[in-house]
Amino acid sequence: MIQQISSAQWQEKVLDASKPVLVDFYATWCGPCKAMAPVIDEIASEKAGEIDVFKIDIDEDMDVAQRYKIMSVPTFAVFKGGELVASAVGSLPKDKVIALIG
Repeated sequence: MIQQISSAQWQEKVLDASKPVLVDFYATWCGPCKAMAPVIDEIASEKAGEIDVFKIDIDEDMDVAQRYKIMSVPTFAVFKGGELVASAVGSLPKDKVIALIG
């Protein structure tokens, strides 16, 4: 299961993480976000221990969305060592999301 985080947890959970982090930027009103949720859950289960997977609501945590210039949802972003290293927007096949992780 993917853990929901807020901007208050961003530094600790994403930027200070010791392993790669996949972040699902989403909105509750977003149909494609809802469609991608089971795919992201599956990746989180398969990659447990290798990566952390979190989701953050762009409407509730606008500051984080603005910092990373998130203009569309869903946006999937990969962070390594506190740096954004890859991102993609929209409904994607599972293998494309996994390819982002590297």
